[in-house]
Amino acid sequence: MTRPSSAVLRSPVAALLAVLLAASGVLLGAGGAQAAGYRYWSFWEGSGKDWAYATQGPSLLRPDDGTVQGFRFSVSEDSSDADQPRHAPDFGAVCASTPAKEGTKRVALVIDPGTAEDAPAGERPPALRTACAQLAPDASSAEALASVAKPLRYDSSAMICAISGYPKTGCGEQVPGDGSKKDGSKKPTDTPSATTSAPATDDGSGTGGGPSAGLLLGIGAVLLLGIAAVLQARRRR
Repeated sequence: MTRPSSAVLRSPVAALLAVLLAASGVLLGAGGAQAAGYRYWSFWEGSGKDWAYATQGPSLLRPDDGTVQGFRFSVSEDSSDADQPRHAPDFGAVCASTPAKEGTKRVALVIDPGTAEDAPAGERPPALRTACAQLAPDASSAEALASVAKPLRYDSSAMICAISGYPKTGCGEQVPGDGSKKDGSKKPTDTPSATTSAPATDDGSGTGGGPSAGLLLGIGAVLLLGIAAVLQARRRR
């Protein structure tokens, strides 16, 4: 029996490797097509002239008198790239027409429904507005918001889905895309990483943002099949 030439052997091996690389590229490309983020109301605390992503949810936080808090509707992957309210956290300006009253506290609120770019399909965001809530000293941030921005809508995990009825539907749903703004820039990443109002970025695969466990297993299986094919071809020499 004649022995196959090395050129004949290299041909099927090369073909197998080409198929293997192509399949791996397809799988890795699928891993890159992740959702850009989630559409939701984020919760902020004012500190002087700056905003900081809240480390507690509005139902847990009990703000002091003179506090400024913000709510911003937008699309973001997590708290690290969430858009801040587009209004300065200025307590004096927001509560200027609400005099102090004994036995109550005042909390300034900035409610920013975001831009048309982040709005759900078929909806238009209302205008940004501010309000001064005057309420009992032990009231929570959620109670402060409810006193000036009804109707509110929550999901079963107490996440805020709608403020003043906006948006009409949806709650923290995934939004596909590449995470870039219309001008081509990426969203800022200098805000705290704590997540309060934001949904978890993990889609159930246990990865949060990179390729899923299923995707990695698929790549591993393709690699093993390719190696087995190469070894089998060598044994037939």
